Amino acid sequence: MLELKERFSFKGQSVAWGTIGEGDSIVLIHGFPWSAQAWRQIAPWLAQTHKVFYFDMLGTGLSEKRADQNVTESVQSDLLEALVGEWGLSRPQIVGHDFGGLCALRGHFVNGIEYGKLHLVNAVAVLPSGSPFYAHVANYEPAFAGLPDYAHEALFRAYVQAAAHHPLRDEAIQIYFDPWSDEAGKAAFYRQIAQADLANISEAEALYRETDFDVHITWGMRDTFIPSAQGEQVRDMLKAKSFTPIPDASHIVHEDAPAALLGSLLRNI
Repeated sequence: MLELKERFSFKGQSVAWGTIGEGDSIVLIHGFPWSAQAWRQIAPWLAQTHKVFYFDMLGTGLSEKRADQNVTESVQSDLLEALVGEWGLSRPQIVGHDFGGLCALRGHFVNGIEYGKLHLVNAVAVLPSGSPFYAHVANYEPAFAGLPDYAHEALFRAYVQAAAHHPLRDEAIQIYFDPWSDEAGKAAFYRQIAQADLANISEAEALYRETDFDVHITWGMRDTFIPSAQGEQVRDMLKAKSFTPIPDASHIVHEDAPAALLGSLLRNI
């Protein structure tokens, strides 16, 4: 497990983060409904040659969760900008998965953070995006937040398993479920879904262009959440340096094929 011993105050809200290793900086950004623990099999190896930073997005993991929170994608990229400033990083390498990929993309194209390299892993990046489930939660968020614990856990387990090609280990599911398991976490889980805003994707997408830093894309090709065609579209829009397909992995590549994901990152950092 990765340790997140540090705390950063972002607009009066506590954000959990940690760092390991020494050398040039790499920032790892998780997606939803994961946490920084998605990188627990990846970060220690990157830390052999780099200083690795990781954090739990606002309203996720060990970071603060509260009823009046704004946790939309624009807020998360503002948080990234604030953290990069707090850490004193100059052109760090960024690795973003899922909504963490959108956070990274907005971080550069909207917030203006300069990167050394950008690595995208099955990233939310272009429209169309979302699902009927997301739309349904947005319409009935209080009802979902009021689910009994057993129903909430069953829904969560089904959701994360749908993101994987291979059966997830119970240990992995529990790691991801724990932050969402109490009353505050349950409400925060559905709040994240309900506040997903397609306008934050379209705003970034309109700005995509070739960058002055290398972009590398890794994609689990069995992804049923975000098809590989969207990854190829982003590759073309950003004129990415590489596109690495991982054949037997779905959306949560970290669990389906951690060695392949690590190999792709190590080849390009």
